Amino acid sequence: MKKALIIINLIILLLIVAGPVFAVKINNPNTDYFVNIGDNSFKGIILFVIEKILLPIVGIISILFIIIGGFQFITSHGNEEQAEAGKKTLTNAIIGLVIVILSYIIVAVIINALNGSI
Repeated sequence: MKKALIIINLIILLLIVAGPVFAVKINNPNTDYFVNIGDNSFKGIILFVIEKILLPIVGIISILFIIIGGFQFITSHGNEEQAEAGKKTLTNAIIGLVIVILSYIIVAVIINALNGSI
């Protein structure tokens, strides 16, 4: 009798704990594999390539170089040449990141100006 009562209590507890899981909405996974470019105009394709492909890649590369420069600077142990190399790497990575962000802004403004959106 005790075993049956324990099993019934475990089943009830399992249903109470797992209840919210049954309420989860499952989306069709097929729609997640398609890339939505937006409009198929030249502006849309260029902005898609810049925003969704190039900027994340350049951002990851910039952060990687910032980490490398910081590592070089921290592990220089008083060696002036390594410390300068680390500072130069950090400076160049930050300048490169700023140039990429500004170039994206310039391209977006020019494309919007050509389409008369401004």
